[in-house]
Amino acid sequence: MTRTVLENPRCKGRLELAFVCEPLDASVVALEASIPKDCRLERVEDFASKGADLIVEVAHPDISKKFGSIFLSAADYMPASTTAFADHELERSLLQEADRPTGRGLYIPRGALWGAEDIQRMSDDGSLKSLTVTMKKAPHHLKVLGSLQAALDAVVAKGEAAVGETVLYEGPVRALCPLAPNNVNTIAAAALAGRSLGLDGVIGRLVVDPSLQKHIVEIEVEGPSKPGGEPFRVLTTRSNPAEKGAVTGDATYASFLNSLLQAGGRGDGIHFC
Repeated sequence: MTRTVLENPRCKGRLELAFVCEPLDASVVALEASIPKDCRLERVEDFASKGADLIVEVAHPDISKKFGSIFLSAADYMPASTTAFADHELERSLLQEADRPTGRGLYIPRGALWGAEDIQRMSDDGSLKSLTVTMKKAPHHLKVLGSLQAALDAVVAKGEAAVGETVLYEGPVRALCPLAPNNVNTIAAAALAGRSLGLDGVIGRLVVDPSLQKHIVEIEVEGPSKPGGEPFRVLTTRSNPAEKGAVTGDATYASFLNSLLQAGGRGDGIHFC
């Protein structure tokens, strides 16, 4: 991945690698030939010595829980595992740090989320009344936990008799994130865009459909209405082909690269990229 990014023509002259760290196993980085020796960091705690302008997390939600606020106090921070924000304390500390007038900001990769800035603007001006994000995937595209795993197993057990859609979860995003941390980063990003509603007010829906060979994301936004009239509504549908067993679709690498190239330098606050 590191070599792919650094050798991409769009990145040359725009990105310079400061460090790479694998918190769970430092030997992974030490043995990776594509990472220059002076960019190999054994301990996350020593990140400040590398002087990075932008720190990107692509490992696990726990990285933000342990180091997110510290990263953001020293550099712009882009957490890919946005489901980490389901943790109340982490959400509070990171958003509070992002709001401080330090010139350093929090950069949220939009992933499969279309219209992030529009949702954010509606949230900021108080016109966002409701936001629902639905993700539809085949069983082999899902990695879920707890009660969702039991519900998914029940669908898989039906075999060919399992036809059509089954709703595994519908409710607040905060409760969904810990149950599907690998699958619903897009839904978590939407909840961060709709900050006035937050992770408790934005509704996430996870739907399984054995016939799907793609990931589908539906975003329904509702705004104000005149007395007795219909409310403002926007519904978008995104369809992304995905290989069997993949928790992300084929367009994920390109999307993340675009986010990386747009991250950093916009000052304090929350920015989508």
